[in-house]
Order: sequence, then C-alpha cells, then structure tokens
Amino acid sequence: MSIAVKRVYEKAARADGKRILVDRLWPRGVSKAEAKLHAWLRDLAPSDELRHWFHAHPAAWQLFRNRYMKELKAPQAVEAVEELHRLADKHPRITLLFASKNETHNNAVVLKEFLDGMRKPPTGTGPAAVRGMRVRQAARKPR
Repeated sequence: MSIAVKRVYEKAARADGKRILVDRLWPRGVSKAEAKLHAWLRDLAPSDELRHWFHAHPAAWQLFRNRYMKELKAPQAVEAVEELHRLADKHPRITLLFASKNETHNNAVVLKEFLDGMRKPPTGTGPAAVRGMRVRQAARKPR
C-alpha cells in the first residue's frame, strides 16, 4: 500500500490512485468534477477549534499533532478512521488531499504517518523513553 499527500488544488493524476479529501470544509474554487474524489472523510479533519488554534500558532506543530491524534480517538472520529483503514487496505495507492497552503504541516501529513504506522518519538524520562534510548545506543555501537 502506498500513501501520498497532495494539495487538492493540484491537478489530479492517474498515479494518485484513490483520492480522499480529509478536510472538514470544501476547498474554495474547486469543483467536484475537478477534485475527482473517491471519498470525502470530513470527520477525519481536525475540529474547528483545533484548526483555528493551529492557524494562529503555526510554530506549535508538535502540539497540534498531539491534539489532533487525541481527536482521532474520539467516538465521532472512530468510524471515519475505520473507513480510511478500509480504503487503504483495499487500494494499492491512495492520496490524502488537503487544502492548506502549508504542505509539510497539516492534518493529511499526520494521517499519512498514522497509516504508515509511525508513532511519535518517546518523550520524558519514563520507561518507554529509557528503553528507546537504550535501543538507539545499542544500534550505534560497533560490533
């Protein structure tokens, strides 16, 4: 399975596979015919409150990411997350579409990491952080 992330304003390509819009609002100036969507999963988008907060605090990417991941665990988002997993499992290539001008820090990037199985790096000094540090140190030691 291959997952791509792309602005909805970019021209659709055959290589996109199944195109899934993951924004709550329909992108301005884009017709449904132009978008060539397979699905629009509104409930996967960040809440309006979180979206407005991140727009006002663009440097707080990690905090946005953490808050957004918590929102994805909420009951209203669970069904949309399951639908996204079904689409990703069923199709060899999917493209997550977003409208944000920021191509590196947006909800579609978080969803791609989520689908790719990435986890946030360990923080703090708890057992998971210590274990992660030991694994990294062991990997660096020459044999």
